[in-house]
Amino acid sequence: MNHNIMKHKFTLALAALLLAGGMARAQTSNVLTVAVFDFESKDEAVRDLGPKVSALINASLSAEPQLITVERAELEKVLGEQELGLSGTVSEASAAKVGNLTGAKVLVTGRVFKIENSLTLVAKIIGTETSRVYGEVVNGKPDATLTDLAAELAKKIAADVTQKGDTPIAKVQTHDDRVANIKKALDGKKLPTISVKISEQHIGPFIIIDPAAQTELSLLLQQCGFTLVDDNSDSKPDIEITGEALSEFGMRKGSLQSCRARIEVKARDRKSGDILSVDRQTSVAVDLAERIAAKTALQNAAGDLAERLLPKLAK
Repeated sequence: MNHNIMKHKFTLALAALLLAGGMARAQTSNVLTVAVFDFESKDEAVRDLGPKVSALINASLSAEPQLITVERAELEKVLGEQELGLSGTVSEASAAKVGNLTGAKVLVTGRVFKIENSLTLVAKIIGTETSRVYGEVVNGKPDATLTDLAAELAKKIAADVTQKGDTPIAKVQTHDDRVANIKKALDGKKLPTISVKISEQHIGPFIIIDPAAQTELSLLLQQCGFTLVDDNSDSKPDIEITGEALSEFGMRKGSLQSCRARIEVKARDRKSGDILSVDRQTSVAVDLAERIAAKTALQNAAGDLAERLLPKLAK
């Protein structure tokens, strides 16, 4: 009898554990990365409020379970040497570039100003993949603090990003969708023989060699009809794809961990030595395990890059 009771309890505990793990795994596909830029505050009356507002909004958004915010230090590192600054001048035209550099799906910027004695915060929410823009406004009451206004605006921003049916986030593309898109672009063209060599690693407490980007790019090449060769093949490639890729831990949020990855490649005609294409891609992925998040980020970056690169290799 006791054995049956213990067996039943063990079964229930295992089921609960599997359910919790499954729910957490499902959560990873819904987590979005958001980058908050300094709000403009050019008027003399609000001269120093822009960075404060963005910091408060960033803090509020980071508490949202479905959002991961890009840390300011990371934004400075990625955009520091670019013509794009951290100010509210970021626009729909530059959104895609910022998204590629930071891995963010959504950018938040805006403006702070005073009308008579009332403080007003205006936010612009830009989808980096769609360039779709939402606007939100909060108006200060006489007794409202800057913290209260920023928290109210952050709630509206979070609702726009996570709850609206027509969101600024592009529809998630499946692997099969990507293969179909590439095949369509290659239709009727002659496909060369290709070799792929991408050195890659995950940077963490221990440096791990991780061929996720090369694997994804090679898989897409094969599925799209290209012939793959390597050093052990009898034939030589028409085109050599070489490059570097790395992944790195981003941040932890509850049981979830995010990793960022970047891949850089060049495609060279082996006989002539001409460089046919040079490209790069950044991506972010979230998972329960850091190693899987890193591999997924590398895989996603390679997939996005392949969709642009592969059509250029056919004649």
